[in-house]
Amino acid sequence: MKETIETDSLIEEEYNNLIDYLAKEYSGVSGQMFGKKCIKVNNKAAVALFKEYIVFKLPKGDVVEALTLKGSALWDPSGKGRAMKEWVQLPIEHEPQFKSLCIKSAEYVR
Repeated sequence: MKETIETDSLIEEEYNNLIDYLAKEYSGVSGQMFGKKCIKVNNKAAVALFKEYIVFKLPKGDVVEALTLKGSALWDPSGKGRAMKEWVQLPIEHEPQFKSLCIKSAEYVR
């Protein structure tokens, strides 16, 4: 249980860092999508927070690459087997890639 709390805290902290970055560099704003926290660029969702994952909207080639990372998966926000093909969720262990993926997401929805 303690590890889950620490992971949730770390992922929330990283998500807040991405909000700050996207706000500064892309006029990103906090919002909601499917009841989940998200960051919007140009009024379009680019990044989301889902449980212990950061979720990125990416073009097809970047989706394929991101899915090679351990623990990654296409995002299924409903949990009903309807994954979204442009959205990849990543656990905190891939934090070093978060900023570059966040930039790709922002550029993609711009």
